[in-house]
Amino acid sequence: MPVTAQAETLRIATYNASLTRNGAGLMLAAIERGQDERLARVAAIIQTVRPDILLINELDHDPEGRALAALQTYLTTGRMGAEGITYAHVLTAPVNTGVLTGQDLDGDGHAFGPRDAQGFGRFPGQYGMAILSRYDISGFRSFQEVLWSDLPGAIPPEGVFAGQRLSSKSHWDVEVRVAGRPLHLLASHPTPPVFDGPEDFNGRRNHDETMFWVQYLSGQAFRDDQGQTTPAPTAPVLLLGDLNADPFDGDARRDALSALLSHPRLQDPTPMSDGAVAAARAQVGANAGHQGDPAQDTADWNDDRGPGNLRVDYVLPDARLTVLGSGVFWPAPGQPGADLLGEGRDQASDHRLVWVDIDWPG
Repeated sequence: MPVTAQAETLRIATYNASLTRNGAGLMLAAIERGQDERLARVAAIIQTVRPDILLINELDHDPEGRALAALQTYLTTGRMGAEGITYAHVLTAPVNTGVLTGQDLDGDGHAFGPRDAQGFGRFPGQYGMAILSRYDISGFRSFQEVLWSDLPGAIPPEGVFAGQRLSSKSHWDVEVRVAGRPLHLLASHPTPPVFDGPEDFNGRRNHDETMFWVQYLSGQAFRDDQGQTTPAPTAPVLLLGDLNADPFDGDARRDALSALLSHPRLQDPTPMSDGAVAAARAQVGANAGHQGDPAQDTADWNDDRGPGNLRVDYVLPDARLTVLGSGVFWPAPGQPGADLLGEGRDQASDHRLVWVDIDWPG
């Protein structure tokens, strides 16, 4: 009698965990000491949601991957009442933050500051990225070295440095094999569209970092750092990361994000939370003038000066996959897990973990 393959629920998440410090090796030291309350909160949130595959934005990268290995071990022990979780497979790679260009890009008279790098950073690898997975990581393409000028239709400001790379961190296409089938994770962390002048350098770059994915999914072939020039795979994809752009509010140029959210290869489950609604009501300020649904917010930002709480973190599954559920880990006060978020300096992160469950064919 033939055996029918069983589908399984696959939970995939993205989390800008703010695991960054202002000096190389400081985050690694904090993880190894294991006495950082914010780190314990981050770990407990991950252990509570228990994603099968997790992208972390803002984990400082080091060439040997020691910080990621330390975090991998740290997560195996339960934190703040949560049960430990084991990720057998991890991946990290270099990013553009802190990689000096040799140019005085900010015009301050020297060429060794954080704004003189390919991506804003005080040292190479600050604000890095990492993948943690229960499943085998079987392929990897990075587009860290793609020049801004290599993107068709790019909109850099006049006079931009000719060697300026597109990605402020990196763009990754990571193949994970689940039940023998490939799933491609498209991961990135575009620059915030603020902290610049009237030239709108960061706003334009944020737009084009997102537009890279729109073009890649539409068949544009880019040369990767491994020397291959091929378009996106035909296998299922899932795009995730902190895109630093909200569909309705904030300072981003929204047409690139709109094109991504409506791309025929993707679907948007619009994850929500009760905590985001409660925060928007309590904090008022900039939130009072927002057009978007506060239930979809994923970042808890300044309400007096702005921009207020926004939706900037995304998990967008392939349109061919069946979504079983989704959410943002942002419990309202009094709900289970609300104490894990913390407040002020003890806040786990100013972003919230976003997850999506998909029905993966066995």
